[in-house]
Amino acid sequence: MTAPLSSSASLPVVRLLPKANARAIRHGFPWVYANEMVLDRRTKKLAPGTLARLEDDARQPMGLVSINPTSKIIARMLDQNPEAVIDQAWFEAHIARALALRSQLFDAPYYRLIHAEADGLPGVIIDRFGDTCVVQPNAAWADALLDPLCAALTAVTGITNILKNAGGRTRTLEGLDDVSAVLRGAAPDAALPVPMNGATYMADLTGGQKTGLFYDQRPNHAFAANLSKDARVLDVFSHVGGFSLAALANGATSALAVDGSAPALELAEAGAKAMGMQDKFTTRQGDAFDTLAALRGEAAQFDVVICDPPAFAPSRNALEAGLRAYEKIARLAAPLVAENGILALCSCSHAADLAQFRNASVRGIGRAGRRAIMLHTGFAGPDHPQLPQLAESGYLKSLFFRL
Repeated sequence: MTAPLSSSASLPVVRLLPKANARAIRHGFPWVYANEMVLDRRTKKLAPGTLARLEDDARQPMGLVSINPTSKIIARMLDQNPEAVIDQAWFEAHIARALALRSQLFDAPYYRLIHAEADGLPGVIIDRFGDTCVVQPNAAWADALLDPLCAALTAVTGITNILKNAGGRTRTLEGLDDVSAVLRGAAPDAALPVPMNGATYMADLTGGQKTGLFYDQRPNHAFAANLSKDARVLDVFSHVGGFSLAALANGATSALAVDGSAPALELAEAGAKAMGMQDKFTTRQGDAFDTLAALRGEAAQFDVVICDPPAFAPSRNALEAGLRAYEKIARLAAPLVAENGILALCSCSHAADLAQFRNASVRGIGRAGRRAIMLHTGFAGPDHPQLPQLAESGYLKSLFFRL
């Protein structure tokens, strides 16, 4: 798959229908849906990833977009300058701006470097692990332009290794393959230690979930850790020990990590060992719902309980079932929280907004016979900036209750 890098004069033109919200697009909304565009035969034949000039229904230029006729999001705004050229220099400018922000925020090169639309690269995720970056090109245009993107990434950051992660639902929706690869340099031959919130996490960049680590929860790990001094901690859907290892690093007396993935728990154990905390850390592999029920049957009690599940509502069609699942998690977790203890519940579902998730969580706590006050609402860290015009960019919600 290729996409043109020539001047805009040689690019095809696509046009909005009169019913499209052109004002929203001019004011920064980055997407055009298939039902908002004139879909003549020429437009339908454009290869996924093709660059095009976007015009409104009055033929006024609006900017430079990428086109994917097979996707519900048929066009993604790349540059509001219709004369822009999407080449290595263009990528370098965007990456340099993103790097400047992360350098203000963090004193070590472990963070999300590019957060898709909010950093001006729609559909592109880049997580940095020292001198290695993992790129998720989740839109057809980015998949087509990986060469100049990687050249720019190397030029701006000086990193030596670039890996492509091709997993995930979004690439499937874009009609892209699921073949991951080493794009530059080499893949690490072992999990990489990542320092964060005083803890050490082991990130598997080639075989782990997503890019190998979830940077988005960093401030919520820290908030929970501040409540965990001298506490017994339960970390459900723990992955590589996000909440539990931060809690141990900040004075928790013990931590139990629960996850369905044995490899993830092995990485969590390796992280605890690297911290010298293995004697305070235990794991239990199994279904989270079943494990929560089993712990209640054992009359287990914890001072801090955190549940950070995968997206139960990844789409609108899954919303009702997802909200029931969030309610069930809260109902099963609440009885395990000691009197005046902390329950943290998280959602990374785009389709469930904050109010819906909070209401489901509160219902579950109430149905468990517990009373709660809400202490804090957390979101993704600042290396996951939100695009104000795009509600989906504010996907992560973390609610902290005292029961």
